[in-house]
Amino acid sequence: MSDRPVFVIGCPRSGTTMLQLMLHSHPRIAVAPETRFLVPAYYRRRTWGDLRTEQRRKALAEWIATDRSTKFRELKIDKNEFVRQSVEGPGSLGSVIGTAFRMYADRFDKKRWGDKRPSYVKQVDMLLRLFPDAQFIHLIRDGRDCVASLKEMPWYTLDSFHAISTWAEAMDAGAKLRRTMSQDTYFELKYEDLTDDPATELKRLCHFLEEDFSPAMISPREAASVAVPLHKVWHQNTHGEVTRSRVGSWANRLDDWEIALCEHTLGDRLQAMGYELTGAPKPAKEHITACQKTMQKRKASRTRKHIRDRLNRLREPSPVAALLTSGQRSLAGVPQQRPDSDAEVAEQAV
Repeated sequence: MSDRPVFVIGCPRSGTTMLQLMLHSHPRIAVAPETRFLVPAYYRRRTWGDLRTEQRRKALAEWIATDRSTKFRELKIDKNEFVRQSVEGPGSLGSVIGTAFRMYADRFDKKRWGDKRPSYVKQVDMLLRLFPDAQFIHLIRDGRDCVASLKEMPWYTLDSFHAISTWAEAMDAGAKLRRTMSQDTYFELKYEDLTDDPATELKRLCHFLEEDFSPAMISPREAASVAVPLHKVWHQNTHGEVTRSRVGSWANRLDDWEIALCEHTLGDRLQAMGYELTGAPKPAKEHITACQKTMQKRKASRTRKHIRDRLNRLREPSPVAALLTSGQRSLAGVPQQRPDSDAEVAEQAV
């Protein structure tokens, strides 16, 4: 049976929390609440030093477990036990991070762990460095519905131009992943199909994951009390049954100028994913210009971050890839039997 990590990705407000709960309802998979430590730990990896050293692993694990910027507490696993297992585990960044998720799965006596964060759709390269055997599920929703929903979120402080850009970036990232990744690593499904016929879509998804389908996945509301923190009131719909009530609701939630701009800017992408356009009139020139400027600035920012990361890869103090699953150890050329000591793990990781 597979022990590969599973990542749920997509544009924010595309239904990824609903999919997280469906997966968490599977008897072999536990998908954690958003933790906020994976990405910061990766980009700060040089500060932790050589993680083949026990003291360095301890420092990283303690930061994950205690820093106020992380959401480690929402995993509800023992902090001291996490530090202990990280120190005793393999000497790599992915191994320390993966230990937290593995312990979360252990809470539910499950063999596989998953993580959900929509923005991961633009960070798959980073995630594969950490977890080279990972599988990715890209949930796609009508961009107009995503824009309408983003605007209503209490945590979303940007404008409609940024919301439109966010969906475009997710679709462009997905198109690249579709071209470059293997069929057993990357999988797409649409929110509209998932809410219309959950059983059929989830059976397809389980085939991709090499798992048996579980009927419990169709009605995941019980999992919401565990995997969705109560303070996230914007996810209240996940505590009920799966519904199509929000499909196409953008027509009543967006202003006319926003609909026109969405269809002008996102039209090719929408049609490529099977969404029909209304034939809205061309948007005002100032709206087109403002949206283009926003998209250009965001692209430049991503490019600068990518360049910095490529430079940092030349100066990494220790291995990045996790050595926790059978697939990860195989890719690293490590024997499948569990090593007897930290020293042996470190030696195999070099």
